[in-house]
Amino acid sequence: MTTAQTNTTPLTVDIAIVGGAMAGATLALGLAKLSASQSRPLRIALIEAHVANNNHPGFDARSIAIAQGSIFELTRLGIWPKLQHLGTAIENIHVSDRGHFGMTELNAKPLGLDALGQVVELAQVGKVLFDELTKSPVSLFCPAKVTDIQAQQDGHLVSLDDGTQLHCQLLVAADGAHSVVRQQLQQTTEIIDFDQTAIVANVITNQAHQHWAYERFTQTGPIALLPMTSVPSAPSAQSRFSLVWAVPPAKADELKHADKTEFLAALQQAFGHRVGRFIDVGQRASYPLTLSYMPRPIFHRCVFVGNAAQTLHPIAGQGFNLGLRDVIGLLDVIENALTQANVNAKTEVDVGSSAIVHQYLAARQGDRDTTLRNIEFLVRGFSNQYWPLVAGRNIGLRLLSWFPPLKRPVAHTAMGWR
Repeated sequence: MTTAQTNTTPLTVDIAIVGGAMAGATLALGLAKLSASQSRPLRIALIEAHVANNNHPGFDARSIAIAQGSIFELTRLGIWPKLQHLGTAIENIHVSDRGHFGMTELNAKPLGLDALGQVVELAQVGKVLFDELTKSPVSLFCPAKVTDIQAQQDGHLVSLDDGTQLHCQLLVAADGAHSVVRQQLQQTTEIIDFDQTAIVANVITNQAHQHWAYERFTQTGPIALLPMTSVPSAPSAQSRFSLVWAVPPAKADELKHADKTEFLAALQQAFGHRVGRFIDVGQRASYPLTLSYMPRPIFHRCVFVGNAAQTLHPIAGQGFNLGLRDVIGLLDVIENALTQANVNAKTEVDVGSSAIVHQYLAARQGDRDTTLRNIEFLVRGFSNQYWPLVAGRNIGLRLLSWFPPLKRPVAHTAMGWR
């Protein structure tokens, strides 16, 4: 890590990343690895408002599922080997429609894989990523907040709350759903409100999870359970799951404040007994479920990645995986530009040029648009009780069970394979 000091004159960097949670930290480490092979290494700055601990909004008590395609990319960047000890494998996924006949399974072994993905706890991941950043050549400004951004012809002048100013050729917004960069540059988002609220908590069951994850669709919205590492002192027969439960906003407030017995009884009634009996629940949090996106996640010498570019409904667990593909797309575009410069014997590359920014947009548009459409289709299709839709989706789930070859493209999409 390069120690970041307060400057009276702007610090010149090639790329300034605002936001050091999963997307921003991964991008910074990926750029550092890419830069190491260059004759003139890239000057990279990462600006993060919070220290990586349990109070960090991007590295809080939640868990996420990292799809196998994302594991491949993180391994290529040299990041996953640092994180793999934190992962709990998802070997099988059970999908069902409560009260109807539709259900299916996705399994790793028929695909020749050990796992379909890995579940990690964000608080633990954050500490590892920040430890890696401190060992890297990235200039880390943390804790520091962006107070002003001035767009200039050759870059952006970014002012921080400690008086530091940075001038960058390329500004990357990785600062989440409430992006300060997006607000400063007066960029708008489109928002689709699903009229659902997610209840998020860790729950314990009296049966071993055996590396199964579950997606159960109900009349109020989906219930997702992701397998987690067990508490060391817990009996071996018990399991921890990360729960995301979508319900109407009024019901969410009731569930969030219900006593433990009432909450577990309501969850048991909604989910059933496929994972055994729910015997405990940790601290509960909630947040509204929307799909928001920037139609064009670029601006003058600026690109938006991860939740700064789009936020997804948690159905199918694609939020981080789509954001990581943003990061990989940007890394690929920059690497191609650096490679081309080497071929042409150029010593300098303007990484914020209009060509690079628009190449990023073109690289991401197809995958991004398809994922956004698919997520909206799943949410609306599985939350609707109109009988033709109910029949259609249940027949579709059954067809996947009856004709296993149909599962392969579904599994590839779920795993984020491009």
